[in-house]
Amino acid sequence: MTSYIIRRLFMGVVVIFIVTVIVFLFIRLLPGDPLTIYLNKTDMQQLTEEQLQELRVKFGLEKSLPMQYIDWMAGLFKGDMGQSIYYDIDVRILMTERMPVTLYLGALAFVISGVLGIAFGVICALKRGTWLDTLVTLLANIGVTMPSFWVGIILIYILSVKAGWLPVSGYISPFEDFWESTRRIIMPVTCLALFPVASLTRLTRSSMLEVIQQDYIRTAWSKGLKERLIVSRHTIKNALIPVITVIGVQVAFIFGGSVLIESVFNINGIGRLATQAVQNQDYQVVQAITLIMAIMVVIANLIVDISYGWLDPRIRYE
Repeated sequence: MTSYIIRRLFMGVVVIFIVTVIVFLFIRLLPGDPLTIYLNKTDMQQLTEEQLQELRVKFGLEKSLPMQYIDWMAGLFKGDMGQSIYYDIDVRILMTERMPVTLYLGALAFVISGVLGIAFGVICALKRGTWLDTLVTLLANIGVTMPSFWVGIILIYILSVKAGWLPVSGYISPFEDFWESTRRIIMPVTCLALFPVASLTRLTRSSMLEVIQQDYIRTAWSKGLKERLIVSRHTIKNALIPVITVIGVQVAFIFGGSVLIESVFNINGIGRLATQAVQNQDYQVVQAITLIMAIMVVIANLIVDISYGWLDPRIRYE
């Protein structure tokens, strides 16, 4: 097990390194100069060439691309994510302010999607062929095809503009006002969890139906075991193996979807910050967000791989 974890960690480091190189190059290949966005036209006309050069030195833009990458990586090992060009502050400050918001929304969406998706899938498999199975499966198929940002716009129109039940946008910390915070996150969390719930429902149903047809399940039925014991001890645990794999992928989907959802609902999280950073060609911010997201996905996949051994004792890591 230890050697396997070490190998997976090494592979994760390689993946993160490749992602950082790709993002580092792509963001700098975009047309335009970030200083022209940082400075308005009036400032650009008033500044001399020497002053512009000083700004380039300040943000490290005067160096070659390989040297900029080396400086950035060296700073990361020291805990320095760099200086934001657009906001002109330390990137760590931006991350500290925005990350809790995205983690809170993403964690809620992840838990809700996991619980509801697996529960609905199990119910559909056990009630196969009934009206409940047909209804839930139909809703799951519809949910998979609906874009999250479009659902967000529809929810705003129905629940906020027309009904007036929920605030249109914004975010409040649950530590400041729990009730108001809950009202404001209902629609964003719903949009983030919609696709994961639908996809997990379909996958859990298919996996459960496949396991139910296995010989050892038929043997358990023939012995007269109660349905609750058969489902909890034998069926669900074996049916969750492919589901756990998809749950690991859902981490990337949920936190990647925050880019659109936070923009739709005007929430100042990492997702919206990433959108603004790309538009403003704020190199350091884009690189920091990509690095954090890549690390989260790698950790999630590592946890998923390790959980296989617990779900299926037949799996051994060598």
